[in-house]
Amino acid sequence: MSTKPTALSSLDHTLRPPQDWSRGIDHSIISSALADTPCADLGIDGVLKKFNATLSTSYTLGSQDLRASRKTTLHSILEPYVARNDDFGTVYGHLRPYWYDYDVTAIKDTLCVREKLDREMRRKLLACNRIRTREMFPRRLWDLYANRVVPYWVVPDWVECGMLWGISHAWLDENDRVNAMTPINGYEWPVPMPNDANLDRIRIEMLNLGAQYTWLDEWKLDVPSIGSVYKSTCVVCYFNGLGRPLHLRRDYFKSDRCWFRHAWTLQEITRHLIIGGESGDDIMEKEVQETFDEQLVRLQRIREQGLVLELASEMKNRVSSKPLDKVAGLAYLVEPDFLPTYDVEMSDMDAWEVLMDMMSAWHRGQLFLYFPEPGNGTKYWRPSWQQIMTNKHSMYCPFRRPGEVKRNGDTDGDWYWGYCIESAEVRGLDRGLKAGKRRKGKVVFKNPAGVCCTFTIRAKHVYPIPDGSYTLIRSSNNSHNSGYDYRLWVVGQLREDGKFQKLSVFFSEDDEQVNPSKRARRIMRLRGAFMRSGAFRAF
Repeated sequence: MSTKPTALSSLDHTLRPPQDWSRGIDHSIISSALADTPCADLGIDGVLKKFNATLSTSYTLGSQDLRASRKTTLHSILEPYVARNDDFGTVYGHLRPYWYDYDVTAIKDTLCVREKLDREMRRKLLACNRIRTREMFPRRLWDLYANRVVPYWVVPDWVECGMLWGISHAWLDENDRVNAMTPINGYEWPVPMPNDANLDRIRIEMLNLGAQYTWLDEWKLDVPSIGSVYKSTCVVCYFNGLGRPLHLRRDYFKSDRCWFRHAWTLQEITRHLIIGGESGDDIMEKEVQETFDEQLVRLQRIREQGLVLELASEMKNRVSSKPLDKVAGLAYLVEPDFLPTYDVEMSDMDAWEVLMDMMSAWHRGQLFLYFPEPGNGTKYWRPSWQQIMTNKHSMYCPFRRPGEVKRNGDTDGDWYWGYCIESAEVRGLDRGLKAGKRRKGKVVFKNPAGVCCTFTIRAKHVYPIPDGSYTLIRSSNNSHNSGYDYRLWVVGQLREDGKFQKLSVFFSEDDEQVNPSKRARRIMRLRGAFMRSGAFRAF
């Protein structure tokens, strides 16, 4: 393994750099000692000398350019940092990104404008107890080169979102961690750290991996928008605790402190997760390694498929300090049009109702077409949080987008556009209720020409559907084009006020082995049998 040193190699650490290290030493990375140096001790001349030495420039207070500056202009940039007695890491984090590319006047103006725009942007984002966009940048980032937490507005435009790294980690028990005060965040708030870890080691590992700006959940991000951070290209995960080596034992997966069991980490899984704390010396037992790999693959599949009931089922078995956190941990995953604010006074049940109003129409469609029971909360078409947390029924749901349930926010109304059989006899799904076994029944109805039509239906869940007359609404997806030979149906009653009241769900199945041309003719024939298509208000 290569051990080519970085500019920080003099620090005492045990983590080795990655095997593919090729960037060499980047002299623009400053040491923690230099970052901690008060600007008042250096003076304006000393601050400029440190910049020149670090960034290989030769600017002076009397130079004619930086690119084209006057002495008074350069003085006006550095003087406030010295007057406030900021440390060198702070001024370095603010000015380094612009040192080569802007004249001094532009630097000052740019930072003022960016701060104002950032403040205005965040003010406009919050309205009516919701955040107007899910793609919200964090308020603060850890500038690893300066070793300081900096406001997002100092990060230059050329640093794209994909260049902002995320750090995910397991939380240790209170007895195994300490609330550390650190100059990295200006001693503004304590950072919970494992007793045997420190931020210098984490910084070294992140720099060796190639990170420049990163976000750590201790850096006070607004809770609802955490998920957008983990949309980053690179997320480094410390499964054994922040900054700790990867050394897992057999009892790890049963612990409430396990990364795989924490509510917040469900949104932090990515397709290309980087495992932090790998030193090469910590070899897990074969059984532990196999479980570890299986859990990662399983979670990546769940995250990629994006099925709300599967995500909720996974969340059900996780632990959180507050019940509300389980709902908040799902918010970003269900692609809401708006993000709900994190209200500590709100119950988890109420928070779920708010989230269902805001989640994408496709995820709302999944709840309508996949959940096998009528809701017992505010609306029949969607499950309550209590049902989500206690649900033992199942409905296999292979389609990410079976249909859309849209919402009229002005009237608090929900509607679905799809094919409907207004009156049909459903038979055979009220008996043989055995979990895991498909029940078989049939639907009988008359088409507009008065011809009696019949097709076979099946249900894998155990919720009973008594024989009787119902209104049926079909999924909008073309299952044949998706590799599946069935369509989903919601069964219920069309009330006198025109609203559809859901009872349960089942699917129709094409059991015949037919070639594509025959299948296409059959689809067209079935479509002709439906009474009508249109918009239906869900109740």
